[in-house]
Amino acid sequence: MSRLVAEDVRLRLGARVVLQGVSAAFEVGRVTAILGPNGAGKSTLLACLAGLRRLDGGTVRLDEDEVRTMPARRRAQRIGFIPQTPEVAWAVEARILVGLGRTPFIGARGLSGEDAAAIDRAMAAAGVEAMADRDVTTLSGGERARVLIARALAGEPEWLLADEPLAGLDPGHQLDAADLFRRMAHDQGKGVIVTLHDLSLAARLADRILLLADGRVLADGPPEVALAPQVLAQAYGIETRVVSGERGVLIDVLGRAG
Repeated sequence: MSRLVAEDVRLRLGARVVLQGVSAAFEVGRVTAILGPNGAGKSTLLACLAGLRRLDGGTVRLDEDEVRTMPARRRAQRIGFIPQTPEVAWAVEARILVGLGRTPFIGARGLSGEDAAAIDRAMAAAGVEAMADRDVTTLSGGERARVLIARALAGEPEWLLADEPLAGLDPGHQLDAADLFRRMAHDQGKGVIVTLHDLSLAARLADRILLLADGRVLADGPPEVALAPQVLAQAYGIETRVVSGERGVLIDVLGRAG
């Protein structure tokens, strides 16, 4: 079973220490949500897990390989990454953009029939088939976010790491994307790690919550444990109550703590 493991990860950006000895092990078949207040280090940790940041200390390993030193093509075949603020600076059809997700697999002869089938599957899974011929620069923010999810899915990675993938989506498409991520983990056996701000969405989506504060792990466990009122008071300075529903717990934010 594939494992992605961070051990004592430390990273400084300029004069600021962003991550202060973060350790966590992730396994396929589960959705993990990384939460925390602004500046907690969520996006930075995700980039470290994807091998996109040079660490000041510690290691990130995918099975037996150190992620940062893996050949870029091999790493891209195994780890799909969706950045928080992706830029599409050129006019290109959505299907072509999604097809870029196959880049790590394309041989000298270009796209194969297998590549084309993977692109079709990715667009269907993300619900963007109708946008295939549209110029991505004309899409709304939410539509573009879904196309970029499809691009990551086109590579059919073993691991999907997504930075705030639900932020630009309307509530219906947020639920669709959350269900897609859960199917990837539970039905396809992939590892899914996302950063989120919405506590209730995280509770609905994730099997496990990794809660950061000040660059350290404050809580790590199932939603009902990691999102307990006393933990959220410490992390965010808010007063909350947990409401149990048919699809898991909901977090009702009552106000500032104290």
